[in-house]
Amino acid sequence: MLTTAALGSWYLAQQGTTADTETTALESPNRGYYLKSARILGTGPDGGLLYEIQAKHAEQLGDEEIAFTDVLINYSPASDVPWIVSADSALISQGEKLVRLSGHVRALSNEGFSGNDTEIRTQYLELDPERYVAETDQRVQIRIGFRSLTATGMLASLNENRLELKSNVNGKFVP
Repeated sequence: MLTTAALGSWYLAQQGTTADTETTALESPNRGYYLKSARILGTGPDGGLLYEIQAKHAEQLGDEEIAFTDVLINYSPASDVPWIVSADSALISQGEKLVRLSGHVRALSNEGFSGNDTEIRTQYLELDPERYVAETDQRVQIRIGFRSLTATGMLASLNENRLELKSNVNGKFVP
């Protein structure tokens, strides 16, 4: 009789654990999708390829945002915008065209400003890939050929190779 009671209590304990596990699994929040080696293609008004976003990981955050890590953004050769932008991470919100890049952001062009090799470095940059506009209010380091500049804040038109520095501009020019 003692053995029957022990087996019965063990059986009931196992049933409760299984039911709790099933309830927890059903109640867990929907975390969206997660991609490895993600590749997102952006198209222009004519439907042709305009740019490509490559990332090591992409993850949906709620219903409104997508987070990327180890990001690389290339414009298509047809767009005639010779810029490559990389960053540690990026965030795209639903309904926005901006790509908010952060962490070791670097924009490179071999035909950049004044037709020279150009490199832009900052910790945060907002890129509107459809309008070819990059902007930040953070500290920026810019190298154009052998010249180097630092500033706080920048607005760049990548397709027109035009750059506007906002404040605290310092430069070093080698003849």
